[in-house]
Amino acid sequence: MSAEMLSDTLAEGLEQYAIGPKIRALRQRKKLGLVQLGTHTGLSPAMLSKIERGQVFPTLPTLLRIALVFGVGLEHFFADSSERPVAAIVRAGDRLRLPNRPGQKNSVYFFESLDFPVKDRKLEGYLAEFPAGAGPSEPHDHPGAELVYVLKGRLVITIDGEDHTLDASDSIYFDPSAPHSYRCAGRTDAAAVVVVTA
Repeated sequence: MSAEMLSDTLAEGLEQYAIGPKIRALRQRKKLGLVQLGTHTGLSPAMLSKIERGQVFPTLPTLLRIALVFGVGLEHFFADSSERPVAAIVRAGDRLRLPNRPGQKNSVYFFESLDFPVKDRKLEGYLAEFPAGAGPSEPHDHPGAELVYVLKGRLVITIDGEDHTLDASDSIYFDPSAPHSYRCAGRTDAAAVVVVTA
């Protein structure tokens, strides 16, 4: 069976992928008619029409044949549509805590990515922890923009040789193309959310 009717629950789950409209868009881009696509896939034009309108769903082998005709992978049909808003949750327990430089015994700071699963992201967010007593990080620079919001402790950010001291709930926006570094200035650890444009 090359296409099938499904339960309401399964149909609702598949509808979010808009497989039929994606097939139609590929067909129209290649300027193929339903008859021509049917010749390549072994499906009748009537069945292809039902698939494109979302009345029935193709089985995986049929979808693979359609994918081969258009030179795309199966993931093309199951990836999020660009028309849908991007939303990705990163659970606290799934984040990896990494030192600023691998292999160092005493790291200047540790960071966790807050958005690593998102593809083509327009910004990058990190939770950064700065141990009390650690020295300043190595000055670095990068293009874009940077925003730092201090969650706890006292943090000094040196930008182009000038110190800026921030306490809990303070924030700073700056041009990171100037050399900048971070250090904990208090007796207790500092933590901040750091957002940079990608």
